[in-house]
Amino acid sequence: MDDFVRDKLTEWGLCKWIEKFKEEEVDMGSFYCLDDQQIAKLIPKVGPQAKFKEKLFKEKNTVNPDTSDASAQVIPSTSGTSNKGKRKSDLQGESNQQQSPTKKQCLGKGPRSYSDEIILADVKEIMGCVLKKIPHQGNNLNNFLRRKIHDLKTDKREVVGVFGKTGAGKSSLINAVVGLKKFLPSGSISACTSVSIKVEANMQNSNYEAIIEFITKEEWEDELWFSKNFQREDEEDDSEYRDIVEKLSALYGEDWKEKSPDALMDEKYFKEIPEFLLSKKKIFTADEAKELPEQLIRYTRTNPDDAEDKGVRRWYWPLVKCVTIRVPNAHLLKHVTLVDLPGNGDTNKSRDKIWKMVIGSCSTIWIVADINRAASDKEAWDILKDACSYMGNGGQCNQIHFICTQCDRHSDADDTSEVGIRDFILKRNLQAKKEVKKEFNQLKEVKEHFSEEIFKVFTVSSVEFLNQKYLNKEQTEIPKLQEFLQELNDCHKETLNYLSGALGILSLIQGASRRGRADMKEDVCTILEKKMRDEFEKVHKQMEETYQAFEKCLSDGVEKSERSCVKVLESVIYPRRSGSGFHMTLKSLVKHNGIYKAKTNKNQKKRKQKNLNMALSSYLTESIDEKFKETFPNEVNCGPFNGKLNSFSLDTKRMKMNPEYKDVELQLEFLNAEEIKMKKKLIEIIRDRKKRIYSSLMTTVEESMQKCYDDAKGIRGTNLLRNIRETMKKHVHDSKNMFKNAKDIMLNQLGDLMNDILKDLKSTMQESIELSLKTDGYSIPDVSEELDKVKNHYKGLKGSAEED
Repeated sequence: MDDFVRDKLTEWGLCKWIEKFKEEEVDMGSFYCLDDQQIAKLIPKVGPQAKFKEKLFKEKNTVNPDTSDASAQVIPSTSGTSNKGKRKSDLQGESNQQQSPTKKQCLGKGPRSYSDEIILADVKEIMGCVLKKIPHQGNNLNNFLRRKIHDLKTDKREVVGVFGKTGAGKSSLINAVVGLKKFLPSGSISACTSVSIKVEANMQNSNYEAIIEFITKEEWEDELWFSKNFQREDEEDDSEYRDIVEKLSALYGEDWKEKSPDALMDEKYFKEIPEFLLSKKKIFTADEAKELPEQLIRYTRTNPDDAEDKGVRRWYWPLVKCVTIRVPNAHLLKHVTLVDLPGNGDTNKSRDKIWKMVIGSCSTIWIVADINRAASDKEAWDILKDACSYMGNGGQCNQIHFICTQCDRHSDADDTSEVGIRDFILKRNLQAKKEVKKEFNQLKEVKEHFSEEIFKVFTVSSVEFLNQKYLNKEQTEIPKLQEFLQELNDCHKETLNYLSGALGILSLIQGASRRGRADMKEDVCTILEKKMRDEFEKVHKQMEETYQAFEKCLSDGVEKSERSCVKVLESVIYPRRSGSGFHMTLKSLVKHNGIYKAKTNKNQKKRKQKNLNMALSSYLTESIDEKFKETFPNEVNCGPFNGKLNSFSLDTKRMKMNPEYKDVELQLEFLNAEEIKMKKKLIEIIRDRKKRIYSSLMTTVEESMQKCYDDAKGIRGTNLLRNIRETMKKHVHDSKNMFKNAKDIMLNQLGDLMNDILKDLKSTMQESIELSLKTDGYSIPDVSEELDKVKNHYKGLKGSAEED
């Protein structure tokens, strides 16, 4: 450590931490490069840490005010890159001039991020002190206040699902977008056909970490029994048998062929992964990014033929349910998780469940495809078609990004000068966008869940983003994806929400501590209670209309389902093309409870999924898709139940401006904040429960079909195929009431949701009105100083938000 660092810490009143900086050998050069996690390691206490961050940021501005935003970026520097030969082009409106970054383009830690963290830490400390001041006496107001302070929270995490086959450039894309030079090498996060891989920031330490979660022992034992039975009956099947051989050979080598399932569960096969037998997670840590793939490769890769993989005896990916990779210094992932997802669900119940759960929680989907075949990439579009119901009405996705990668390719360019190649790339990229959008507009089943407005196409080049040989950074479109992640990651709104709630609580405390006019409070209380009844009735009426509309739609769906169910079943069990081994395909379908994944040829890794339960329930889901999307939109600017919940208001903001109600101004401030918080909470509840309501249709059909599958599993002997088919046809014909049951269950769940929302809405606002206007706080502390501090913080943050 040099004198510069010692002097700075002394000047800033942080002498206590000098020894720690000396121990970590922080000098003038590294001083300005410190990131959040390094600062947290040097100064673990929140107060001094926040003070240091504020001082450091001001110091950066003083040292180089013109580049203060850019200094916080984690993007590799390209300042020495030549732009020779570049000229202005009218193809996409780009300019060869280097533009200074805008506020939104400044990734990593900008002034607002630092300011938000400091303010949030200060307000949390204030509310902690206020909580200690409130007496533990058992009166309603004190209990209410303590509960409200405990309920204040800022937790936020957005999930971005990433689809794309191996070789599409997912690894390079994520490397460039996250902004770390050495994240993971290409191919290392290429999930096998089953494993979901999550990538998020490590906010606890500076290590790279990987957390591996396994399927259960019972699930693997079940797969082994099926695999051995399948192998004994027909080794010539072209689809599932190859999958079985791939899985068992990966884990056991050649040992599996002559051994029983019980023998294959012997502990000797799992010596390196005792966590699997103990139903625990396995955790790897590494100091450098390049070390992690070496440890992970046996848990995420399916191809043991690579030269780099020689010498590896056992592969554990068949046992893995999901992998979570945590990356230090990944500021864009602080509140965002990227998930590399298989193309569709899995026959393994555990993996299928986590796939549905993750895709249902994605607010954004990235579909990654090579630009040379993006519009015609059948696999990419099949992914979107297969998953659209889980993402849309059954999920919360409000943005779909189709990302065409490797857009720097130019082998077909006639003019091979730098300018000629640049123009060729830009023209080809523009054409690719048009073709991809045209293809999207032809997907009828997808458009039932998503509008054209939420579908965007990006043409990116990770190579050009780093090298800038032909394109500047903006033309690679990586900055657009970074800006998007930064907006998802931005905690400014969450900080504002916390401050709004804190301001409301402090306003109530201070208002209750004053002995105001009882007659004024009573009059205001009467006005607000009447207003609440009127607003409540609007929401209630809309919900009744919604319920009736769903009942009509579902009745139509039941009628169509009962009329067509046998025909739907026969289209699955009597396919147009079925070879001599179709009995094994059908046996696999019933073994996996209605789901079968078929490879169309020996060279394909991805398998097209057939889901009989989804097919049988399709008329029901189609009958309510449009109404469901209208009632529970995923778009952030729309609200559930035709926006009636969003528009619910006691009008306290307007009343607060009226001088007549000056004496209850603070109580009205609290009620306004409480109303905002209450609506946000109810909308989150609706978002989560609507997923279960939508999926209940197929779930009911699945449960009704379970006996059919169980009966079919036990069929043996001659005429196997005919007997399975007859058993299934008889069950479906005799069980047509399952569609009416599905309708009733969905309507019951919808009714329960509506009743719970109305009950919560009424009780929350009624309690808030009564406790703020019908209670005098004789034992309530004075919080005028705390109220002023939070109010000033809130005004400052609110002002910056309005500027943006």
